[in-house]
Amino acid sequence: MNTQVWVEAQRSIPTAIDYKVYHDPEIFAAEQSNVFKGRTWCYLGLEAEIANAGDFRTSHVGETPVVLVRGQDGKIFAWVNRCAHKGATVCRSLRGNQADGAFVCVYHQWAYDSEGTLVGVPFRRGMKGVGGYDKDFDPANHSLEKLRVESYKGMVFGTFSSEIEPLEDFLGPVMRKYIDRVFHRPIKVLGYARQYMSGNWKLYSENSRDSYHGALLHLFYPTFGIYRQSQDSAGELTEQGFHNVFTVSKPKGNIDYTSFGDEANREMQGATKLQDERLLQFRPEIDDDVGLHIQSLFPNVVLQQIQNTLATRQIVTLGPDKTELVWTYFGYADDDEETTRHRLRNLNLVGPSGLISMEDGEAVELCQQGTIGAEGKFNFIEMGGDDVREYYAPMGMDENAVRGFWKGYLELMGDALSASTVGVPA
Repeated sequence: MNTQVWVEAQRSIPTAIDYKVYHDPEIFAAEQSNVFKGRTWCYLGLEAEIANAGDFRTSHVGETPVVLVRGQDGKIFAWVNRCAHKGATVCRSLRGNQADGAFVCVYHQWAYDSEGTLVGVPFRRGMKGVGGYDKDFDPANHSLEKLRVESYKGMVFGTFSSEIEPLEDFLGPVMRKYIDRVFHRPIKVLGYARQYMSGNWKLYSENSRDSYHGALLHLFYPTFGIYRQSQDSAGELTEQGFHNVFTVSKPKGNIDYTSFGDEANREMQGATKLQDERLLQFRPEIDDDVGLHIQSLFPNVVLQQIQNTLATRQIVTLGPDKTELVWTYFGYADDDEETTRHRLRNLNLVGPSGLISMEDGEAVELCQQGTIGAEGKFNFIEMGGDDVREYYAPMGMDENAVRGFWKGYLELMGDALSASTVGVPA
């Protein structure tokens, strides 16, 4: 079987992927064009982060730095954070407010408005007839590179594509339903965390779609009664495989730590008693019993509700073996003080050092380290079958959503991947 034939087969049944895709710089470069700057909507941030005119937040689309801005007229804009003159970074703060709506490059003081349009150039006509630009210099031809921007339920997305369907269609009705579930009322931002991983972004994308590892890697789950295989669960996947969601209902009846441990094949070593058990309290605030909601929206964001923690996790690609995860924690705007305190307490469960999620970054790095030099060898993703289904049961028994990720990814990459000589399985 030649490489091209194998790649075509992978697009229909992606059950084995060459480890080369996690390391090859040519593949990484092709992803920037075909995935992040291709026919996708990439998550940029939350409207609540830029609530007022002049508010801005720096973000990324793949490895491309962008700025998300609330204009003076209330509209939202996004542009590449790269001066049109010499390519310098224009906006150097993570977030803030430009009251006059002007963004000025520190190098040569080229100034742009909130929309990214060039509005000021020092010495444009020179001085006393000397220097300056030619009289046909048109600032409109030297604006910042602008993205199309749309938002859904306060989640803001941008795209470089002029051909892609509207955001709502890209997300689809199933994913919109679950976004509606979380954003059922206005929110407020509680804080941020930034996590760096020495691993490829696709390893984390797989991890967020993979419930197989849930109670196996994260021993906090079975030890403290948050998650076990017998709980009610559900998973849904969009047709093209891009997006997925899985939900787990809270345990029924009183939580018995011992009985949860009976369903685990390993036990947490050392002390298994919390100093403050309020950390485990789940206070249902949505009209269902769901205690865990993990929604992966291709290509770069995870929306989560774990207990009473609410967050987005934005994936930033820094290189073939470098990924940043930006956690944005939020609550509801009408939360009282005690509810906010509980959310902040609950945050000990998630994030870079969370009692539940700290192992994910380590798992990504272990896979990256273990696959160095493994080009031509393949992973194995047949848990629960060798197909991609729109509805599945994810409670540790299925890799359907992982196969779905690769199905969508391979379709976007097209010939760019086969041109990078993906290996042939032995």
